[in-house]
Amino acid sequence: MEAAMREAWDRLDPERQAVLVQVVRYAATGFAITLGVALAYWVLAHWIDPNLSLLLVFIVFNFISYALHGAISFKGHGSRDNPARRNLRFAIVNIAGFAVNQFWIWLLVKEMGGPTWWPTVPLVLVTPWLTFALHRKWVYA
Repeated sequence: MEAAMREAWDRLDPERQAVLVQVVRYAATGFAITLGVALAYWVLAHWIDPNLSLLLVFIVFNFISYALHGAISFKGHGSRDNPARRNLRFAIVNIAGFAVNQFWIWLLVKEMGGPTWWPTVPLVLVTPWLTFALHRKWVYA
């Protein structure tokens, strides 16, 4: 099995290999960050408005996310010659992800009347893949 996997890996062009490595690193790093966000949101949402909970959590985890994704997920990808542009793009992508997550809260908790844990499902399973594509192609390009 290992030999077959090595052979399949060797047949991939270097760009596809790089993307797969980034996906794995992004998934591992992002999964840890996303679980932290989901847990912190859910805990705070018991005491304050769910949308406010996500806002506070977003602010804290945005800094953590920037540091970890730059150092781990997209290590060696793209140029690092314009940090101001990268910082701005990172903020834009994360704000877009934040807006998507606020939509999940609005839809699942406020509109549908579900419990505060419902939004953690798309927070973990949907939004990270949207932001991965934007981070890879635009932020860390």
